[in-house]
Amino acid sequence: MADTTPPAWPALAAAAASIRMKAVEMSHRSRAAHLGSALSCADILAAVYFGVLRIDPQNPADPDRDRFILSKGHAASALFAALALRGFFPEQDLEQYASPGCTLEEHPTPKSAPGVEAATGSLGHGLPIGAGMALGARIAGRPTRVFVLMSDGEQNEGSVWEAAMFAAGQHLQNLCAIIDFNRWQATGRSCEVLCLEPLADKWRAFGWSVVEVDGHDPQALADAMSGMPDPSGKPLCIVAHTVKGKGVTFMEDDNNWHYRAPNDDELARALAELAVPSTLDEQ
Repeated sequence: MADTTPPAWPALAAAAASIRMKAVEMSHRSRAAHLGSALSCADILAAVYFGVLRIDPQNPADPDRDRFILSKGHAASALFAALALRGFFPEQDLEQYASPGCTLEEHPTPKSAPGVEAATGSLGHGLPIGAGMALGARIAGRPTRVFVLMSDGEQNEGSVWEAAMFAAGQHLQNLCAIIDFNRWQATGRSCEVLCLEPLADKWRAFGWSVVEVDGHDPQALADAMSGMPDPSGKPLCIVAHTVKGKGVTFMEDDNNWHYRAPNDDELARALAELAVPSTLDEQ
């Protein structure tokens, strides 16, 4: 099993920019939705795949590998981009995203691509699956850590809180939940649909160790996740404060990009903003 030393912040930032560029291109090419949600979690995925996970793209079924579950499966384009950039499959395969007959569908399944651990998209399932994986690893005596990325709107699901109670009760210190807190869900502001705040305190009350971070600082994210297993003996929740559509100024905090796909002009404008500086290319 490969174990990586977390790279410096510029390399993680470059990885996040590349994930965003590919997600924008995939949305434009396929006319697929959920681009804003993919952009908000790009830094999290960069931190996970390039700074934290103990994985080997050449041996994706290693039983001792860390697991990552994208519970907010509607952001699959960002997940596929991260997996391709990490070497799980050729980057050119991304050109087939959401096309008829292609396995890279708008929501991930284990058959989508190497490295995909679970079928997700029906919100509220990722954390229960992750808790089961974490418990199974402990019973088997394996070093596996499990990371689950959820949306803030997903906190509306009762299954999330059942899994939270289970994980705390079982002292699953090898389990980390990451919340992409971009303050939007499909129909409006998350905190207006249901009362989420104080979100961090709610997770603490459910028996979790909680850290709040800037969700667009991949080094801070990697540092927080690298604390696994949590020495407190508790599962870890990272509340990542993010902006929907992050990285493209005309998409940021605009919930219209939950369903819209960029046209030709918008694609060109977005890619110009997301271009990786040469100083990052050299990292």
